[in-house]
Amino acid sequence: MGSSRLRRTLAAAAGLATLVSLAACSSGSDSAGGKTTLTVATFSDFGYKPLFAEYQKTHPDVVIKERVSQLDQHHNSLSTQLSSGSGAADVMAIEEGYLPKFREVKDKFVNLADYGGARRKTEYLPYKWAQGTSADGSFVMGYGTDVGGLAICYRKDLFARAGLPTDREAVAKLWPTWEAYFKTGEAFRGKVKDHAWFDAAGNVFSAMMNQTEYGFFDRSDSYIADSNPAVKKAFSTTAKAAADGQSANLVPFSQQWNAGIKQGRMATITCPAWLTGLIQTAAGEDGAGKWDIAAVPGGGGNWGGSFLTVPKQRKHAKEAAELAAFLTSADAEKKIFTGPTGSLPSITSALSDPAVQGTRKEYFNDAPTGQIFAASAKDLKPSFRGTDDQQVRLPFGNALQLVEQDKASPEEAWDKALSEAEKNLKH
Repeated sequence: MGSSRLRRTLAAAAGLATLVSLAACSSGSDSAGGKTTLTVATFSDFGYKPLFAEYQKTHPDVVIKERVSQLDQHHNSLSTQLSSGSGAADVMAIEEGYLPKFREVKDKFVNLADYGGARRKTEYLPYKWAQGTSADGSFVMGYGTDVGGLAICYRKDLFARAGLPTDREAVAKLWPTWEAYFKTGEAFRGKVKDHAWFDAAGNVFSAMMNQTEYGFFDRSDSYIADSNPAVKKAFSTTAKAAADGQSANLVPFSQQWNAGIKQGRMATITCPAWLTGLIQTAAGEDGAGKWDIAAVPGGGGNWGGSFLTVPKQRKHAKEAAELAAFLTSADAEKKIFTGPTGSLPSITSALSDPAVQGTRKEYFNDAPTGQIFAASAKDLKPSFRGTDDQQVRLPFGNALQLVEQDKASPEEAWDKALSEAEKNLKH
């Protein structure tokens, strides 16, 4: 999902997203029976319900309400709420791709440094902390929730049919680079012609782009996609693989995508930690033991991750900041990762915690997910995200779909992507 589109469809799939409290739809009341009411708004299940119950036990004067909506709706609503000065929750989640946009209006948010937030710098992965703060570190806009440490989920049975190794360490050695990944895909397709190599070209392209130091924008926030060789290389190699039939041509997180996973239409999927649960749900009992997880090409990787912020318009900034800090503590992030949602911590001590390092997924052949995803997150070199990053990523994903659908050649799709991206830039 570009990242935005993928996370949007994820939210629709995970969205099964329901509103936990209708009262939380509005600005909400600030007190109930003499207690302070705090509303937390997210765009998918962040795994917070047990933590809310735990917090309320130790803070009997606090009542927590949850508001869950789809990704785009959530962020679009926040834009409106900030403009109107009302309607925002006490604690608002913001996905990393949207954060640069909201950082432009950081005066609408509480500076968490005023509540001791600056002291948390050493807790976080350096690139995660940098994303949520101003350049000089004086303004702490949000506390990091998770990171999307990236791996490759693969079908062992299909690899065996193709005569490829199935052991996860041997599989990782097949693709030290993305070029090697696509070359392995060619070999796979030569032996197993009725299955694709990967699910969607846009997913692979996003994974590659998230490994670049600078992709669509440089450090000065100037648009460089049309001149950056890293963007052209990632697009061209992915588009060529799609044109050669390596893609299953599935819209990520759609019903079609879920059915494709259940039917085993692809041999590999670019796979952040939070995606393992979706694969398990889509593949069902029949998929148990068929899937495994190996390291991602190109070293560390990341796909997704969010922050908890506190809008100024609410009355209980101190209480909201304390709740946001609790929900993003090392202990809380560890509990979330070892729970059903499986979101990977962004706190370094949590990533190294034995409970996280020792986590394994029985469904994926008992894969050591804690070790695999934590290593990927730690090895990743940060990728700069421009203010309009979300807007310009989408056309590249759309253009790759045209290649998958045989509606454009890779060259034609590249020209289309550049043209549409230019239109999406702010002028």
